Amino acid sequence: MNAPARGTAATSSLPRVVAASLIGTTIEWYDYFLYGTAAALVFGKLFFPNTDPLTGTLLSFLTYAIGFAARPVGALVFGHFGDRIGRKRLLVVSLLLMGGSTTAIGLLPTYDSIGAAAPVLLTALRLVQGFALGGEWGGAVLLVSEHGDRRRRGFWASWPQGGAPAGNLLAAGVLSLMTAVQSESAFLAWGWRVPFLLSAVLVGVGMWIRLAVEESPLFREAVANRPEAEQAPLVGVLRNHWREVLVAMGARMAENISYYVMTTFVLTYAVTHAHFDKQSALNAVLIGSAIQFALIPLFGALSDRVGRKPVYLVGAVGVGAWAFVFFGLVDTHSFGQLVLAVTVGLVFHSAMYAPQAAFFSELFATRLRYSGASIGAQFASVAAGAPAPLIATALLKDYGSATPVSVYVAIAAAVTVLAVLCARETRGQDLAEVAVEASPDGAAVGKPAVA
Repeated sequence: MNAPARGTAATSSLPRVVAASLIGTTIEWYDYFLYGTAAALVFGKLFFPNTDPLTGTLLSFLTYAIGFAARPVGALVFGHFGDRIGRKRLLVVSLLLMGGSTTAIGLLPTYDSIGAAAPVLLTALRLVQGFALGGEWGGAVLLVSEHGDRRRRGFWASWPQGGAPAGNLLAAGVLSLMTAVQSESAFLAWGWRVPFLLSAVLVGVGMWIRLAVEESPLFREAVANRPEAEQAPLVGVLRNHWREVLVAMGARMAENISYYVMTTFVLTYAVTHAHFDKQSALNAVLIGSAIQFALIPLFGALSDRVGRKPVYLVGAVGVGAWAFVFFGLVDTHSFGQLVLAVTVGLVFHSAMYAPQAAFFSELFATRLRYSGASIGAQFASVAAGAPAPLIATALLKDYGSATPVSVYVAIAAAVTVLAVLCARETRGQDLAEVAVEASPDGAAVGKPAVA
């Protein structure tokens, strides 16, 4: 029986790997987005009650943003061990950490019960969530990318990306259901806890599926050929792939900022500024997330045909322009216009997010890929997604208008366009050929990808 070609795996295992990665990332993003949604709707009242509503939301988003600070740490730790001992093992650890911290939030006493200790504990658990997610993304997309073939990598690797809208859909859906069947007082008293406690059940399902997949064949090959005195993955990334790290960070700016503005901040804006009820705001995000989930694999497949860069650039330019239309539609007080605003924004976001997994995977050598992709993605999140709802809320509070928020998104889009234009096209790259070779001066250099 012939062995699979270099850089590929037996195709019979690929659907299982894709399913395991998608379900695992959906659960992790459910946990993470659940916090963001609750921060917009209830945490300000429960953990910061001695402030006006907008300031309470601002403080709530601050604890939300703190979780992003732990994501680079997670990227460093999980990336190091993921490049040393394997992708699969670290993905199991990340799922356990995320599920445990989310369940604990559901059991957390509020400010009325334990005073200032409540927001402190909430912040600590948010840090654990951020640490876990910092290691999850890189491992999940690499496991699929390294199992698949070069011709359809954009399509297959985009499926774990679908975990973000699926998780957001699930989080917003559960909270929407709870707000629909409960009174405001009951929801604030205990109903908000149910979605967090549900995480324990979802993690059990995710663990059962994730433990059944095999380790990446490319990683096994890299381990078999690893030099005895190999430098640490972090050192290798910073020495040999620092340009690729900067490209990845720049590419994430518009993608990350626009997403959190159009799915998290919009909940606050729609309720407190445009005077929608919570149910309508949540339902708009639900509809947009459902459509985005369907679009992501389509944009991933498109990137296999025309290239990663053209698809990514369409998304970046589109989201920068749409930011100036977005809030005007929300301000019409029409639910249909609100849905249109969120959905079109997420369409443009999908054009960036779908090819991102394959694009970033194709930038780094196998022995450094977990570290490189994770560092590039998660360090950008500190400057991008972390402060996005916080900055947007502060701009709204200071100016009383959403126009500065639109300018903020447009600037991020410009940064992303520049970064992607500076990148090489990676479509069709054999991951096994992205190597780290010795240069004449003894330093290791990255072998460039095929254009």
